[in-house]
Order: sequence, then structure tokens, then C-alpha cells
Amino acid sequence: MHTATQLARTDFQEVEPAGEHVPAAHLHAVVSRSVGTAEGKSDIEDVVAHNLARLRALHHLSLDGLARKSGVSRAMLAQIESGRSVPTIRVLQRIAAALQVSVSAFLRDFAPQGYAVLPLHASPRLVSGNGQFSSRALQPAGERRFEFQALTLATQATESIAAQLPGTQKNLVVSHGVLEISMNSHRQLLSTGDAIFFDADQPHTFYNPGQFDTIAYVVTQHPEVRSV
Repeated sequence: MHTATQLARTDFQEVEPAGEHVPAAHLHAVVSRSVGTAEGKSDIEDVVAHNLARLRALHHLSLDGLARKSGVSRAMLAQIESGRSVPTIRVLQRIAAALQVSVSAFLRDFAPQGYAVLPLHASPRLVSGNGQFSSRALQPAGERRFEFQALTLATQATESIAAQLPGTQKNLVVSHGVLEISMNSHRQLLSTGDAIFFDADQPHTFYNPGQFDTIAYVVTQHPEVRSV
């Protein structure tokens, strides 16, 4: 059994599809919860404006064309797209219906058409320095409310995870092999098909006591952080 050590941020490498190794953040580092666009904007006006322009361009619609399809005036659309006005939910629903997308598509900076495909060959993995623990992100880049990851832990390997922000929760299911999870003084052994929910704002350790690699899937739900 390997000694459980707390891995630092530089103990993980991001493996690109081509196999090139570059430094990466710790697998379980908490990302910013602020809503923003690729340009770093954080105000809701700018997020909606950016997405309206992007979605309108994807559908090859002018402001006049979108006004005709949505029933929202050209002047109002121009104000929204320039970030000078925040639409009501009812107005946003009419625009979303005209563009055949969900209202949610206006409030995020990924999956503008309501879905995002994550091909296996194009997905980078985070690998521990000793190569015994790896994680592949299964959520789109830009998703900040939760993380969905496929974990692989080598036989007899141990991985220690630092406590995350207060209120962070995890749901984990073992799809192959066995996995022991330690939280404070409690140890829980899971077999294939077993699932567990636990608070992740405390240190926890994964250990594979089996003879084969363990594969598990974990959803991490982050607490909503509001500015005071």
C-alpha cells in the first residue's frame, strides 16, 4: 500500500490527446464561480449580450430578421446585444424560441445550441505525478456549477484529496473494481455498482485494495458563491 500524501498543484500533469505533458492544476482545485464570457466579463448584461450576438450569428440572422421571428422589436434587440438592457424572462423566452435554444443558452459561455459533445480522443486527462491516479473531465469547459469526472486508480494505490470549499458535495459510483473512501475516522468500502454521497469540504482519501484498476465516476457540486 502506498503512503497517502497530499499532492500539491504541480503533482498533476495534463495529458493532451497527442500525449504531450504540460503542468496542470490539481484535479480537485475549485474554479471560479462567477458567470462570465471568454473575454472575462462578469455582468449579466454582458453575458446575455455576448450570447445573443453569438446565437444570432450561428443562425445567420440580422437584427431585423430576428425581430420578425421573435416578435421583439429591433430596437430592444439592439439594446440587449449592446449590453445596455437586460431582457425580462418573457422577452428572453421569445428570443430563445425564435433561435430554437433554451433560455439557459443565454446565461453561459458554452454549449450555445443546448448540447456539447466531448469526444474521447479530444479530451485531456489529469494524471498524478506517479501515474497511478487519473481523471478525465466529462463536463464542458466553462461549466462552473459542478464537475463530472471519470476517475481511474491503480491497484493498491492511494490518493488524498484536500478539503474543498464549505458546502461542496460529491456523489461517486464505482463502475469497475473496489474503492475504499476514508473521511476523518470513517472508512467505507465500495464494490462495483455501489454509490456514495459525502461532504467534500473535509479531507478524504481514495484507496484501491483490489487486484485491478478501479474506475469510478464522481459528480462534484460546488456551493454557490455570492458577492456581499
